[in-house]
Amino acid sequence: MTAALDGITVIDFSRVLAGPYATMMLGDFGADVIKIERPGVGDDTREWGPPYDCDGVATYFNSVNRNKRSVVLDLTDPGDVAAVREMVTRADVVVENFRPGTMEKLGLGYDALRELKPDLIYCAITGFGRDGGAALPGYDLLVQAVGGLMSITGPQPGHPTKVGVAVVDVLAGMHALTGILVALAHRDRTGEGQRVDTSLLSVLLSSLVNQASSFLGAATVPTIMGNRHPSISPYETFETADRPIALAVGNDKQFRLLVGALGLTELAEDPRFATNALRVHHSDELRALLEAELAKRGADHWYDILTSVGVPAGPINDVAEAFAFADKLGIAATVAVPGSRTPQVANPITLSATPVEYRSAPPWLGQDTAG
Repeated sequence: MTAALDGITVIDFSRVLAGPYATMMLGDFGADVIKIERPGVGDDTREWGPPYDCDGVATYFNSVNRNKRSVVLDLTDPGDVAAVREMVTRADVVVENFRPGTMEKLGLGYDALRELKPDLIYCAITGFGRDGGAALPGYDLLVQAVGGLMSITGPQPGHPTKVGVAVVDVLAGMHALTGILVALAHRDRTGEGQRVDTSLLSVLLSSLVNQASSFLGAATVPTIMGNRHPSISPYETFETADRPIALAVGNDKQFRLLVGALGLTELAEDPRFATNALRVHHSDELRALLEAELAKRGADHWYDILTSVGVPAGPINDVAEAFAFADKLGIAATVAVPGSRTPQVANPITLSATPVEYRSAPPWLGQDTAG
């Protein structure tokens, strides 16, 4: 069976997370991804350990580099730059996440490469764009800080907290992937290549969705609310007899089901809680009433009871429990990759006609360098 991107060649200059995540996805869909790495060092994440897997590979690098070839080239060496330029003539996509201007200084910027390959798709991922923020380092933690995400994340006001994974990098990788696929579709229709740009900051601001809209549309600056939702109640975590449980009650019907399952049916008629807007206004009072009942039994008990009647609820799992939960639901969350003894997280996209492929483990540094 032919993969969706079979025949597409990607030259990947990116490192760390956003770019490598995007190019791994392209590789999963069948593209031939050639990862260009620095001599002796390679991608920074090759050294980002512990932990290391049973093959001695840093698990960070392992997470975003399957289905790629590794070619070591010194981009300060004119001979190696010439080799890159020759590779580009046979490529479809170039991906890079250097600081703006770096590729131009090397003679490998978009304008130079499209002279070699007019239909080239060139994707650049930056931290803060190509203009005023060009010199700023694009690290996920910094973007979460200056981009507003930390200001709405944390246990309480005054304690801004980063998300537990480099979520902005992942989102930027997905946006880069989307841009590349859209550009390829345009090229299929017209024969024209183009430049694709995205930045961590612009991706984060877009991904703030309702929180950004509350500022733009109502001049409301969102603040830290812990696990609460600014516009829905009850939509947060609650203590039980043993560990917290999350309740995501999104409408009046679900609220009636919740209070019925808890034996608190009178709350459905309480004028303080008759509508979602009222529940948001009286969220402290509602929380106290619900938590008093939830504290009588454990989280697993309430999960079974509430789920059985259609109330969105779930215990707070750790990562190991999350994988076990997916397995229980029949979701194939992990996959064996040829050449690695370590399982990997499966691509979350399922295609009925052109399924993803797992052809090769993350490459050793320089594994595919000619000569």
